[in-house]
Amino acid sequence: MSSSDHRGKDLAEGSSRSPGDQSITTPSRYESQKRRDWNTFNQYLRNQRQPIPLSQCNSNHILEFLRYLDQFGKTKVHLQGCMFYGQPEPPAPCTCPLRQAWGSLDALIGRLRAAYEENGGSPETNPFASTAIRVYLREVKECQAKARGIAYKKKQKKASPNKGDDDSSSAGSCRR
Repeated sequence: MSSSDHRGKDLAEGSSRSPGDQSITTPSRYESQKRRDWNTFNQYLRNQRQPIPLSQCNSNHILEFLRYLDQFGKTKVHLQGCMFYGQPEPPAPCTCPLRQAWGSLDALIGRLRAAYEENGGSPETNPFASTAIRVYLREVKECQAKARGIAYKKKQKKASPNKGDDDSSSAGSCRR
C-alpha cells in the first residue's frame, strides 16, 4: 500500500491526520497537566468565601492552596512524636497524616509558574516564583526528609566557601 493509499484510508475512516502535520497533535502530558493544574487553582480561587481575582492573588493564597491539597496526599509524613519518625520503612501502620509529597508540590508550582506567564502574567509579578513559595517548598522537603529518615544532600556551589550545616532554622516539626 502506498502512502497515498494510507492517506485515503485514513480519510475514509474519518481521520483528520495527514503526513507531516504536527499542528493537530494532542497536547503533551505535561501541557495537559499544566492546563488541569491551572484550572484547578483558578477554581480554588473562585470557591473562596470571597472569590479572589487572579490579579489579586499573592503568595499567601498559593500557600493556602498547597495546604488545602494536603488532604488529597498519599505520602505518610510521620510526626515528631511518632515512634516511626525518621524510619524510611516503618514496620507497622501509624496514625500520622498523609500529605502531598514534596516532589509533587515542587512540580505543581513549576507548572503553575509557567501557566501564569502563558496566561498573560508578568514574570516580575509571578506569585508562584516568590521567595515565600521557595521557602515553603524547602521547609516541606526538609521536614519530609527528616520524618522519613531520608537525607537530602545540598549541592555545593563551586565558588562559595563551605558553610557548616545550620539546622537551627528548622525546629524539627512540619510547619503547616
